[in-house]
Amino acid sequence: MNNLNDPPNWNIQPNPRDNGGDGNKWNYALLVPMLGLAAFRWIWSRESQKEIEKEKIEYYRRLTSVQRDLESKYRDIITENRRTVAHLELELEKEHNRTLSYREALISQSRKLVEERRVLEQEREKLEQEKQVLQHSGAAGALYQSCLAKEAQWQKRANTVIKEFEEALLERQDIYCSFVLPRNQRLEIEKNLLVRAATDPVAMDIEMENGLKDIFKYDTHCGNVLNTNKRQNGRLMWLYLRYWELTVELKKFKRVEKALLEK
Repeated sequence: MNNLNDPPNWNIQPNPRDNGGDGNKWNYALLVPMLGLAAFRWIWSRESQKEIEKEKIEYYRRLTSVQRDLESKYRDIITENRRTVAHLELELEKEHNRTLSYREALISQSRKLVEERRVLEQEREKLEQEKQVLQHSGAAGALYQSCLAKEAQWQKRANTVIKEFEEALLERQDIYCSFVLPRNQRLEIEKNLLVRAATDPVAMDIEMENGLKDIFKYDTHCGNVLNTNKRQNGRLMWLYLRYWELTVELKKFKRVEKALLEK
């Protein structure tokens, strides 16, 4: 057994019969590599721990940087969105005010046309009464009938012109209300109508040009989305078309009256 009071003999003694006591050499030979391995593991663990701490610090640094960048981008996006919303609200308010302005102008123009139509109806009734008187006055009646027949031809031509304008306005309003038809087609029709209104004798006589400009500026009415009937589009244009027809009829009688006075 080992004797703790005898340090030289701490280790178990080798069998004296085995090569005369060389066992201590082998014990120390095994101890040195084990101590070296333990030292290596300690050094390696310490270095690994340093690397881990270093990587942690670098990771948190990158994470903090990314968070700051994201927060900055988020604030920029929020600011830009708020700016965009404010701009859109302003534009919406402008469009709302513009729509109200157009609506008020359309209502005002419609009232004006209704009033003018009422006046024309009154004048037509007055002229109709005068016509009845002339028809029963002998030679004057015959002259009246002759002048009336002549001016009826002018009225027919004038109504034909109005009908042609009506067809063009129907096409123009249909393009205006369409989601697919190109805008330049509508502008081309408007330009052609204005040119004709400024050059056609009948159109000039009943002053169609100003009415067309009002229609192009204020008539924004369209039928429902599924509407396929062109005549359900537009409002102001129909008032003007009726106004022009009444104007033609009134002018016919005034032309007859003028012809009679010149005889």
